[in-house]
Amino acid sequence: MITVNSYFCGAGLFDIGLLKAGLTINQAFELDSSAVKTYRHNIGDHIKQCDIAQELVMEQDSCDGMIFTYPCTKYSPIADIHDTRHGDELFLHALRHLAIARPEFYAVENVPGMRAFPVVMEAMSQMPDYYVQIFCPVKAEIWLPQRRHRLIIIGTKRPFNFRPPENTRPVKLAEILEENPRVTLPKAIKARMSGAYRDLPIISDPLNDDIAPTCVAHYSKDKSTRLVRDKRFPLGVRPYSVREWARLQGVPDSFYFPVSDTDAYKQVGNGVPTYIGEWFGREITRYRNHCAA
Repeated sequence: MITVNSYFCGAGLFDIGLLKAGLTINQAFELDSSAVKTYRHNIGDHIKQCDIAQELVMEQDSCDGMIFTYPCTKYSPIADIHDTRHGDELFLHALRHLAIARPEFYAVENVPGMRAFPVVMEAMSQMPDYYVQIFCPVKAEIWLPQRRHRLIIIGTKRPFNFRPPENTRPVKLAEILEENPRVTLPKAIKARMSGAYRDLPIISDPLNDDIAPTCVAHYSKDKSTRLVRDKRFPLGVRPYSVREWARLQGVPDSFYFPVSDTDAYKQVGNGVPTYIGEWFGREITRYRNHCAA
């Protein structure tokens, strides 16, 4: 059995993949109460609502590995628009956990834009006595009809050649669309399509094998920015439903969101594609088997 503690876990999308790969999650930690509610409903009571900055490492359960999927909003290039691309200090608490617990392995997930912060990269990839591999970009479109690129840092106490994600038959956009989607049609759709906004909407057509753009956390407020072709609706387009948004991240339909649609869109947009968690989980299982041989 391989055990992990999951930090900044959100609603648990990455953890879905870890569980599918056969790993066991001892503890999970998340600040947002709504995300904790969703996690607890679907994955288990091992989640704790808390501020990681206030958590003592030695009071936590021991584990084989630590997973850090800390927020990416201040590392993303889009933050330049709002003059908020300054990084944050959450990585220091990930570093504090690593330095004290010294697990057999760890993983850090974030946006590729984190590479623009050399102090952060140094802290998370130059830990003494760890062999580190960096994968970037890990592309969600290997598995899913969504353009989403991630940075994955893997550190292990023993050397091992981790394999990058393999090309598989990705799910097509047409396959994730609901037959009867529950969506609202804000007036901004017509206005944006008419050029009333700075940017036109990104429209994906399942008949052309298009993929969707990155699922954003604020989609409930900006539904007119990302649309899908659907001739049954006015103007021939519509927003994505919550379930479709979740499917774009690889979330199974059995996963229930006991929260508002606004929170559900946010939790999906803040999450990590489940397939990335599964890829990492299977590779760390290879690592464990190799070390035991």
